[in-house]
Amino acid sequence: MSTIRVSDDVKERLRDLKRDDESFNDLLDRLSRSEKDIEAMAGFLSEFDDGDLEEDMQETNDELSESLESHSGE
Repeated sequence: MSTIRVSDDVKERLRDLKRDDESFNDLLDRLSRSEKDIEAMAGFLSEFDDGDLEEDMQETNDELSESLESHSGE
């Protein structure tokens, strides 16, 4: 078992993230695994990107924005 020193501010933020049934060790384990999982998935979309992914996402965002604007006036 090791000791890790953190500032009071960091400890408060960690306490806010900690689930009721978690120890700080469990929390740090969960957070560190999440980060690794994200890194492992970083290349996932490249399999599906035909070079237009950013443009397609922008078009979808624009369509959604227009839809929300038209519904907010009702």
